[in-house]
Amino acid sequence: MTTLYGTSRSRSARCLWALEELGVKYEHVPMQTTEAKSPEHLKRNPNGHVPVLEEDGNYIWESMAINLYLAEKYGKNSLWPSDVAGHGAAYKWSFWSMTEVEPQLIAILRNRVLLPEGQRDEKAAQAAVEAIKTPLKVLDESLKGRDYLLGNTFTIADLNAAAVLSWAAMLRLDLSSTPTAQAWFQKCLGRPANQKVRTLK
Repeated sequence: MTTLYGTSRSRSARCLWALEELGVKYEHVPMQTTEAKSPEHLKRNPNGHVPVLEEDGNYIWESMAINLYLAEKYGKNSLWPSDVAGHGAAYKWSFWSMTEVEPQLIAILRNRVLLPEGQRDEKAAQAAVEAIKTPLKVLDESLKGRDYLLGNTFTIADLNAAAVLSWAAMLRLDLSSTPTAQAWFQKCLGRPANQKVRTLK
């Protein structure tokens, strides 16, 4: 049995997307982030976070680790690249999205949505809006002349990068200055597996 703990309103969404994309039969436990510090859940993830994947008696935490594991195990001839060079590219884009893109999106999210109004810092949010333009240009240039990050096939690299960037849609960030990346992003988000995840708890 494969079980995914975590609400789709968190980073767990990217793991649910991978499970749906891969067609893996799984149970979804839509645990809220506020429940992740419970004694029961701390046995699954001592860090007290979601998502957590439980499979064959093993627990895997960290959304990118979960997705790369799922793609390698279930995604042969689909999400998982066929050669070691492709694996390296999948790792590269997955970690890039976490280090270059996500910190800026979190800064914007905190200072425009999550923090109480009196604690928000619009200068910090605007600085993050400016900072994210650089990695978006990298993404845009890398996608020119190809449909997806690794070529003409949608892979876990695209899923992971688009899933992280999905917060940009919620924040209504203007991506028009990077039109190739914008078109790729909309194409990824429009996939049926992702659309299904958006209906989950």
